Amino acid sequence: MADLFSPATRKAPFTLPAGGGFEASWNEQLNGFDVTVPGGEFFYADQFFNKAWSDRMVAYLQENAEQDWRTIDWRNVSAERLEHIHFTNIRWKQDNIRLYGKSVPLPRLTAWHGDPGAAYTYSGIKSDPNPWTEGLLHIRSRIEEAVGSAFNCVLLNWYRDGQDSLSWHADDEKELGKNPVIASANFGATRDFQLRHNADHSHKITIPLNHGTLLIMRGELQRHWKHVVPKRANVDGSRFNLTFRNIYT
Repeated sequence: MADLFSPATRKAPFTLPAGGGFEASWNEQLNGFDVTVPGGEFFYADQFFNKAWSDRMVAYLQENAEQDWRTIDWRNVSAERLEHIHFTNIRWKQDNIRLYGKSVPLPRLTAWHGDPGAAYTYSGIKSDPNPWTEGLLHIRSRIEEAVGSAFNCVLLNWYRDGQDSLSWHADDEKELGKNPVIASANFGATRDFQLRHNADHSHKITIPLNHGTLLIMRGELQRHWKHVVPKRANVDGSRFNLTFRNIYT
């Protein structure tokens, strides 16, 4: 008979590939899972931020002087119109990248906030930091206290619905240094986050990033794994992803 007073078994809400080098263990102090994979590690905490605070963040990230964020269809807001919306807290923008010789809009909205001088370049896009806001500093403080790492900037991605996505890539830009710690806070609609090993594509992990979830990527993960946020036709609502980083200037 099982011991009625033994700790309850915790099971991660995602499946790790079979074979050696994959392990998930429950972190009682942080109420999440420490996960090791071949060539890296990450931490996953579902509902790290409680529902009340997560709901407030969804509003905070959309508040503006022109539109009611609760009713507007952001999918049909053009890049030109977006430039004339005065967001209260976050400086959202629609960036473009070069693809097959053409300039095409990113399939998401973005913003970059951080310390003065913490500029960041990815996909040919250079972003100079907007100032920190009270809400962003609060999130940063909670994450830094939990994981023991300091961050001087944050990249915000706004996935307006399931049509918005992020292609396969690694956060391995030279400004991030060797083996960066990337802290990902997530609010709004649940989206799949997938990891794939560079040398063995059969090693793929699909992780649900729910409302209030925190994901920390660390170790050599960016050197050996890539990640993606694929399109999902059945997702109607917005999802906000805040990835805190440390830029070395």
